[in-house]
Amino acid sequence: MEIIFQVAFILLAGAATWLFSKNILQIRRNILLGRDEDLTDQPAVRWNNVLLLALGQKKMFKNPLVAIMHFIIYAGFIIINLEVLEIVLDGILGKHRLFTAVLPAGLYRFLINAFELLAVGVLVVCVVFLARRNLLKLKRFMSKDLNGWPRSDANYILITEILLMGLFLTMNACDTLLQQRGAEHYAASATGNFAFSSFLHPLLGGLSADALTLIERTCWWLHIAGILAFLNYLPYSKHLHILFAFPNAYYTRLQPQGKMENMPDIQKEVLYAMQPELIPAEAAENHKKFGAKDVFDLSWKNLLDAYSCTECGRCSAACPANMTGKKLSPRLIMMKTRDRAEEVGKNITANKSFVDDGKTLLHDYITAEELRACTTCNACVEACPVSINPLDIILQQRRFLVMEESSAPQEWNGMFSNTENNFAPWKFSPDDRDSWVSEV
Repeated sequence: MEIIFQVAFILLAGAATWLFSKNILQIRRNILLGRDEDLTDQPAVRWNNVLLLALGQKKMFKNPLVAIMHFIIYAGFIIINLEVLEIVLDGILGKHRLFTAVLPAGLYRFLINAFELLAVGVLVVCVVFLARRNLLKLKRFMSKDLNGWPRSDANYILITEILLMGLFLTMNACDTLLQQRGAEHYAASATGNFAFSSFLHPLLGGLSADALTLIERTCWWLHIAGILAFLNYLPYSKHLHILFAFPNAYYTRLQPQGKMENMPDIQKEVLYAMQPELIPAEAAENHKKFGAKDVFDLSWKNLLDAYSCTECGRCSAACPANMTGKKLSPRLIMMKTRDRAEEVGKNITANKSFVDDGKTLLHDYITAEELRACTTCNACVEACPVSINPLDIILQQRRFLVMEESSAPQEWNGMFSNTENNFAPWKFSPDDRDSWVSEV
């Protein structure tokens, strides 16, 4: 019977690993649809960003209470995976609590007690976060940005975390009770009781050894199957940021916030307009597109940003345009960019290469009205806990609107015309610029 369970576990783990790898590779392909961008300079600074922003969650601590609760869930996810390693090895090798034979008894008990402490912390915090979303109904969680699947996604994850932690504690409680009764397969572990699961003993103590074994094995299988299912749910969920926050922090742009990219190609266009004789013969054939119309025109870092988005809404909550009722929502900009990248990826999977579907990120997903509402204040960039830059995507699409489609509000066109003719945004002749001195 034991060999059947081993084979079943190996097949389950293998299938889950294969499916996860397949989905992650597809996401990687989608990200690399973007144009190339070199973000490998200053590695020491980049590793510092990984340490502070991704691992240390530095930006989250602007709200200390929420940051601590989020850190408990985060630490639980990272550290409890050490316990998962033992479960996986037990499943493959047909053992029970394999590490008790490797680690000193005191150290093993300390580790499991620490895991249980984290499990209780994760369970409590998930309940609190569920209440914040569904009872307190915080404004950024009630936004229409999250209508439909995105709102359900967050609740499903929190409920899953609660169930997984409950299964872990119940499994340990049954295990230690069976040890006390000298049950075969359990007595050899001799771990003694654990700090938190022992509180479940009064609820389970009246059950027979067979019933306890059934509950313990059921919890064991559901716990590891739930973790493998959670792993494969990540590529379809906003919780992919659990993995992508680290590369996103490393590859974040290091220039000061607010510094806009100066495009030499635009400078050349202006120069050629003023001095046509300088236009190279091959210039017409090698015309470079200005700005971004679709995901292919964005950089791979823009697309990594989109897949790293936590949908927390801090960017939109900080956005002055959004606060004043404008259509712009930086969070929605990232969600729509990811949706378009996903659609393009499915197109490529189905057709082996991209077949024009008559859609583009600009216009079909993101409207000119949204883009023009942006004040370029960088509040969204500053607010993001995982170093996402919605502003860069907005600016690139707005650049395409103006320079490729000649689409701009009348007020902008007036400013452009004044700048071209008067070298300033105002409708005054350069010769009259110092006239105010004579009026003093």
